[in-house]
Amino acid sequence: MEILSLSLTNYRAFKRLEIEFAEHLTLLYGKNAQGKTSILEAVHFLSILTSPVAGYDRELVNFLCLNDEQPVSRLVAIINKNGKTHRIEIRLILDHNWNGNNRLRKEVLIDGVKRRLFDVVGFFNSVIFLPQMTRIIEDGPEERRRYLDQTLSQAFPGYMKTLSNYQQGITKRNALLKQLSEKGGDENQLVYWDQLISENGAILIQARNKSVLELGSLATQKQSALTIGGEALELIYLPSFNPWNGESLQLSIPPIIPDKSLLSTDEIQNKFQKALLGLRREEIRRGLTTIGPHRDELLFTANGVNLGIYGSRGQIRTAIMSLKFAEVDWIKEKSGELPVLLLDETLAELDFNRRGDLLKTLENGGQAILTTVDLELFPQDFIDRCVSLKIEDGKIS
Repeated sequence: MEILSLSLTNYRAFKRLEIEFAEHLTLLYGKNAQGKTSILEAVHFLSILTSPVAGYDRELVNFLCLNDEQPVSRLVAIINKNGKTHRIEIRLILDHNWNGNNRLRKEVLIDGVKRRLFDVVGFFNSVIFLPQMTRIIEDGPEERRRYLDQTLSQAFPGYMKTLSNYQQGITKRNALLKQLSEKGGDENQLVYWDQLISENGAILIQARNKSVLELGSLATQKQSALTIGGEALELIYLPSFNPWNGESLQLSIPPIIPDKSLLSTDEIQNKFQKALLGLRREEIRRGLTTIGPHRDELLFTANGVNLGIYGSRGQIRTAIMSLKFAEVDWIKEKSGELPVLLLDETLAELDFNRRGDLLKTLENGGQAILTTVDLELFPQDFIDRCVSLKIEDGKIS
């Protein structure tokens, strides 16, 4: 998997940008706030159709075009996938509403043909590391669920569609639960929504469980290499609804981790639906759905210590680095091709020995795009093997 070129129009600070990438290593350098991270963000946007940085995707549209009749931001990339060249075009269109608010609409074309968004996620694969990604471990469970969903969407066709169906079902079911709580009514109205969220939720639970086991095994190996065997990293999936033994994995200390490989998706769905029926009176009273993938948790431990609570800044950075390199191998196993690796100011996060290990890994891997404000972090022989591009005031030289 390679990205050959990228064209940005009205994207972030770029009114217009054209950039070509090296087959192997591209090094983007320059002062802070010049647009280096925005380029990595744009490349990753091609993979997951949402920003790994912005709170809202409408923030990506260049503010200088907001007064246009219809503001549009465009990303156009030429990629190489399975030996074939493809053109990906993404349009971020701001529609002006009568109330003054702007609604973002996305359009995606592959080789000139408009495609549904759900069908495009994962067409191009990339893995991104940003310094702020320590929040995956440091912040709340919604951040870890977001990470899981974005990662899995690149490997499992239809995952995002299933997730969307589930989330819409939860929204509708919660509205009905609140209505039944406040005004009463026929509880059997919940049957349809129970069926919908249990069917889609079972797929999510199965995919998350399988993927965390696979990613965790790879991340353990990467962490051992980065710490010279000093730390054993473990990823533990704690589903809100536990179909394996019926006990709450999230509330037990230490967590009870059963064998999660024995149930089919249909079996998980049936158990999920029965659990919803058993909780119906309680959920009507509370006016919300209390179990399901929308409340899942992912635990990171090093040598048995919960990193989210007790991990040092250095431990957390190393764990995220291990996780990202595990993603590269995992996506290759799923797609048959190495994803493009995007590293933002990564060397600044590592000590001298870890920098050497990382650079050696990059030289033996696929395509990588790196950013830095300090070229002195890189040995000259490594720089000589890169195509180095200076970013200044939104321009490339």
